[in-house]
Amino acid sequence: MKRPALLVPIMAVLASTAPAPAAAATAASDARGDQVADPLASPMWANHAAWLLGKAPVRFDPAVIVTMPDVTENQHVFPITVDARALAKVQRIVMLMDLNPLPVAIDYQPQGALPYVSLRIKLDQRTPVRALVLTADGVWHVGGRWIDAAGGGCSAPPVSRVKGDWAQHLGEMRGKLWREAADTRLRVSVRHPMDTGYVDNIAAYNIETMRVSGADGAALGTMTINGSVSEDPAFTLLLPPTQAGPVSIHMADSNGRTFDGRLAP
Repeated sequence: MKRPALLVPIMAVLASTAPAPAAAATAASDARGDQVADPLASPMWANHAAWLLGKAPVRFDPAVIVTMPDVTENQHVFPITVDARALAKVQRIVMLMDLNPLPVAIDYQPQGALPYVSLRIKLDQRTPVRALVLTADGVWHVGGRWIDAAGGGCSAPPVSRVKGDWAQHLGEMRGKLWREAADTRLRVSVRHPMDTGYVDNIAAYNIETMRVSGADGAALGTMTINGSVSEDPAFTLLLPPTQAGPVSIHMADSNGRTFDGRLAP
């Protein structure tokens, strides 16, 4: 297998702001305004639906395919893939872990990319893991299931902190862009401790935003990222088959540092 190219990071200062949560609502509802019962019977679903989704209609939809292991072998690095290509005009993909102290992992807007994302997250206990997918008609489509976890994914220090080498490698990016079947696949990772703030004497410190753009500078995907994404985060995105030119990746963390790289097929 061809080794991924090393992308040399460029450091700068960037101010970043997180989007404000939606207006509160008492319960999720369908397109007719009727209350929708959570098929996973989560004790936190109503609360999360209120601040994340507001009064928008919700549909628990098998078209949102959430793929993850049946067993959590490592609660610090849990792989998950969301495939919403069966839905038309997807605007956002939100990854939610109901019972995590940091419940939202990412908020992804696939502007020019396909509605697909793969990543690794932290799990702090047994919890529903869901993808919330917003389509252009204003409906949230929800898929996911319960997953068991031993706990401590958000409250133990990352490996790089224990080894003490995180500062020497901070911001190193690796990636690959290649054709697979009818799509173009992009995989990019960055060295970063992704501190949650739940470890004694270690403040929260994480990648906050990522922007992927094409050769013309137009956005292919924009992502807000939280500390519940695993250390040294890695993301796989699907781009349209027409995306043949170089791709640029821009990331910014919560300390104002930025990391940039460029990939060609």
